[in-house]
Amino acid sequence: MSMIADFYGGKSILITGATGFLGKVLMEKLFRTSPDLRVIYILVRPKAGQTLQQRVFQILNSKLFEKVKEVCPNVHEKIRAISADLNQNDFAISMQDMQELLSYTDIIFHCAATVRFDDHLRHAVQLNVTATQQLLLMASQMPNLKAFIHISTAFSNCNLKHIDEVIYPCPVEPKKIIDSMEWLDDAIIDEITPKLIGDRPNTYTYTKALGEMVVQQESGKLNLAIIRPSIVGATWQEPFPGWVDNVNGPTGLIVAAGKGFLRSIRATPMAVADLIPADIVVNLTLAVGWYTAVHRPKSTLIYHCTSGNLNPCNWGKMGIQVLATFEKIPLERAFRRPKADFTTSNVTTQYWNAVSHRAPAIIYDFYLRLTGRKPRMTKLMNRLLRTLSMLEYFINRSWEWSTYNTEMLMSKLSPEDQRVFNFDVRQLNWLEYIENYVLGVKKYLLKEDMAGIPEAKQHLKRLRNIHYLFNTALFLIAWRLLIARSQVARNVWFFIVSFCYKFLSYFRASSTLKV
Repeated sequence: MSMIADFYGGKSILITGATGFLGKVLMEKLFRTSPDLRVIYILVRPKAGQTLQQRVFQILNSKLFEKVKEVCPNVHEKIRAISADLNQNDFAISMQDMQELLSYTDIIFHCAATVRFDDHLRHAVQLNVTATQQLLLMASQMPNLKAFIHISTAFSNCNLKHIDEVIYPCPVEPKKIIDSMEWLDDAIIDEITPKLIGDRPNTYTYTKALGEMVVQQESGKLNLAIIRPSIVGATWQEPFPGWVDNVNGPTGLIVAAGKGFLRSIRATPMAVADLIPADIVVNLTLAVGWYTAVHRPKSTLIYHCTSGNLNPCNWGKMGIQVLATFEKIPLERAFRRPKADFTTSNVTTQYWNAVSHRAPAIIYDFYLRLTGRKPRMTKLMNRLLRTLSMLEYFINRSWEWSTYNTEMLMSKLSPEDQRVFNFDVRQLNWLEYIENYVLGVKKYLLKEDMAGIPEAKQHLKRLRNIHYLFNTALFLIAWRLLIARSQVARNVWFFIVSFCYKFLSYFRASSTLKV
């Protein structure tokens, strides 16, 4: 019998960020393995035209919860949606709801965060730092609380090459940052943001590091743990392979490449693509929740949930695997030369990529206008290039994360728990995972019918022809201008033409002699 599944039975669990990708997978696993849990509280931001209960039914009606409904038919009765806004003081939770949370909550999984890399510092601090501080204050008033599990990111200290399972201090105290956000205007915040984040690439990684410091400083007598996942991707095995419902991170790249919008990315081929499936993150999270509550470690333990140190897969290898998958499952055959698609960053490549991606999109939009349809490619391409620009920092670097605590926890689990809550990334087969990932994107995210593959191939063929035509025209124009301005270029051109003429003459003469 699973000790972890048994532990969550009868418990009241609070999950923040439950409407997000990871939160949904976490909730699904809890219901499927511990259907006799008492209740899961989820904080839901009010949405115009939709009640909280309607939002709950919308979540439960997704493909993700099909298996849950078999083992827990009354699952909708075990979800208690509470109106809350993490941007407001005390989360704008009513007094009655707050009293219920304080009285009954046994476990907190804090998954909520803004994951936008380009988010304004004020908003990022509010959601990733201030909200964490306020939740910890609530937790300190919960008499039955057994564990507080904070989901951070493995990139919170991405300014370091080697990262241990410790909390690294930031130059400015989180409380000072929180206070300053209350009275500084946006213009001043914009000016000081680069100085504050220092050698980190964005406000997301910076504020997640501040959030970890808050957890450490505000822990008090709470049983706390921090989990740092790397790049969270589609599910590996549970509840079924390849489930994904958003275009964040690598999913967006797969969609763009499979649809023919993305022909190349600037990445270092040997840099480790530290991707981690969502169900591995969830299994580790639930195991950490159990261990923290039952064994009550003397200090706050940090658990790295990464793949690069135990089962590495670099971007070049991943590109080849994506290529192989597209040959079987056409979102389309987007990559013709996988090695060329993962090029080292440089200014020339950056300029060429921007031009060669945007121009075909403009041409295709012109084609859509002529056929009476709404142009959309330029807007999509601009958004894609902006996303690629933000991801560039992460796909051109590798990190080393220590995993002592994660491996220690694995050794503490019974054979049954190691099976039910498997977070051993060494068992992951990357080729199989990528294939299921692409298939999952097609089925669950894009809602595509497998019977529509021929039409999808024609769509990609049109985009590919526009891309090739534009690049050929651009090359010929550039070469013609170069010949007009450079004697060396003219000499090279005449040499090439002369060589080709001689080769054709030799070929014809050889053919005549054979006859």
